[in-house]
Amino acid sequence: MKLLEDRIKKDGKVLSEQVLKVDSFLNHQIDPALMLEIGKEFAERFANEEITKIVTIESSGIAPAVMAGYYLNVPVVFARKRKSLTLNDDLLTASVHSFTKNETNEISISKKYVNENDRVLIIDDFLANGQAALGLIEIVQQSGAEVIGIGIVIEKSFQEGAQKLKEQGFRVESLARIASLKNGKATFINEKVEELV
Repeated sequence: MKLLEDRIKKDGKVLSEQVLKVDSFLNHQIDPALMLEIGKEFAERFANEEITKIVTIESSGIAPAVMAGYYLNVPVVFARKRKSLTLNDDLLTASVHSFTKNETNEISISKKYVNENDRVLIIDDFLANGQAALGLIEIVQQSGAEVIGIGIVIEKSFQEGAQKLKEQGFRVESLARIASLKNGKATFINEKVEELV
């Protein structure tokens, strides 16, 4: 998605060969117009899949998931990372390790919001090692629902997450695929291919 790639080039900050900071438009301050376009793109890519629910994880996955839910006209359910007084029984849970934050969270969704009749699209902001996506898949499968696909805003293709998910048979649609974060610059998969030609 060129619009997203251009925004990453303009406003993304490469902090290391592993870390890209996009907090000015995606995961701290949110650009609603960009999120609308991202949601529309996900909806177009999964238009024929009869999605009934979108599942994401708090908090950075919520904005793109809500916009996709708007275009697909389906509810969005987000997994919570912290226990809540109002979310305390009949929970589907999984453990997810965040390499960026170096912490493990138990994520949970109420059983009443996802069931065996659902065709679920999982959406998240980043895909690196695949831990968040795998945790969400585990929760969806516990409910008896079917995971139809995984929509990722930014994929770090140089890490093993996407490959791991594809090897397990999941369809992964990433809007921006980063080949490298070397030399303080984000290089995208399509640019890398163009350089080789």
